[in-house]
Amino acid sequence: MTNLFIDGEQGTTGLQIHQRLRQRSDITLMTLPAEQRKDTARRAEMLNSCDIAILCLPDEAAREAVAMIKNPHVRVIDASSAHRVAEGWTYGFAQMSAGQPERIRESKRVTNPGCYPTGAIGLLLPLVNAGLLPADYPVAIHAVSGYSGGGRPAVDLYEGDTAGSGPAFQVYGLGLKHKHVPEIARYAKLSAPPFFLPAYGAYRQGIVLSVALQQRLLPADATASAIHSCLAQHYASGRHVKVLAHEISNDAKRINPESMNGTDDMELGVFSNPENGQILLTAVFDNLGKGAAGAAVQNLDLMLGVSGT
Repeated sequence: MTNLFIDGEQGTTGLQIHQRLRQRSDITLMTLPAEQRKDTARRAEMLNSCDIAILCLPDEAAREAVAMIKNPHVRVIDASSAHRVAEGWTYGFAQMSAGQPERIRESKRVTNPGCYPTGAIGLLLPLVNAGLLPADYPVAIHAVSGYSGGGRPAVDLYEGDTAGSGPAFQVYGLGLKHKHVPEIARYAKLSAPPFFLPAYGAYRQGIVLSVALQQRLLPADATASAIHSCLAQHYASGRHVKVLAHEISNDAKRINPESMNGTDDMELGVFSNPENGQILLTAVFDNLGKGAAGAAVQNLDLMLGVSGT
């Protein structure tokens, strides 16, 4: 039996993880009474007496929580962005490379990927590794998430006493310094920061992320067909990432960002216009599933040795 403590279980991601795990017979969920959740001594006690801690906290609070852990046997999954590019932490995106599941399985410190980086890295890394996308390509990424991606304040804005007052659509990150950029560049093996423009829509959850490519800037063999084959081959034997058949992509007229909601899967697509020499890569997934709680549980299962990739 594994003793698991979710630090920050009342947040959007923490609640989702708790709901997913509360019926598990192989896990005992350790919880603090509401009045003790901000008690540093009690939190430290829980963090040091569990087998695995999942941190669903703001970045600074996550760093403080890790510093509280003195027990060398405690393993950590950090759902914040505090440790995503930190040394000594294993990146928790099992499908990104053949050896990643084993690294996660053996690690004591696993950092959950960001929701947007999951889609961006999932599309870009296989292409960079295959030489179909130059590492110095001027990558531009656009992504739209449901408002739950903004955490509890955003959910309250759309569902609380002020429900209906949130904008129908909003673009943010206009300073072009979004915290996900270093994470995407590092794990997609890009030699320069990508252009990244995120947005929220007035729906609860679901992400559609897109990357536009110009054929004239790619190697001669980087056709839409070759790119599709590369992605399909990379994800052929794994779980949780699916690549749309090329003929389905060619016939598609629109993408629904909510189509993967309620799952822990991500669906990738490759669209093209040969006349204009343009290729569009897309990723659709649930920002509360594969983009957050689902990814944490996938990593947990790997660490417990009860799941594949």
